[in-house]
Amino acid sequence: MRYIRYAFLAVLAALLVCVALANLGSVTLRLLPPDVATLLGFQWEGDLPLFLVIFLGIVAGLLIGFVWEWLREYKHRARAARKDAEARKLERELKRTQAERDRGKDEVLAILDNSGTRA
Repeated sequence: MRYIRYAFLAVLAALLVCVALANLGSVTLRLLPPDVATLLGFQWEGDLPLFLVIFLGIVAGLLIGFVWEWLREYKHRARAARKDAEARKLERELKRTQAERDRGKDEVLAILDNSGTRA
């Protein structure tokens, strides 16, 4: 399986290099449309290779997707944390109850009772 992953990554790298070599031309990237820029009195623009614009667009899309998914799954993580805290609380209560039950017993009998409940 490791070799398949390496082969996939090699093909992907070769594909990205081919895309970069095919799109070496420079493009002007502007922050705002010209009409909005004159209205606001601010404009940023820069000349970048086209392949860099393509790759930056892909990276920006991935980051936006990851953040969106992380925010969307918040309720599931919060519920899991509450359930985890509740399970820890119940385990502490069980140990305390077992300790109270075994308080007057011999240590060997208490150990045998505890090992029998876990099996």
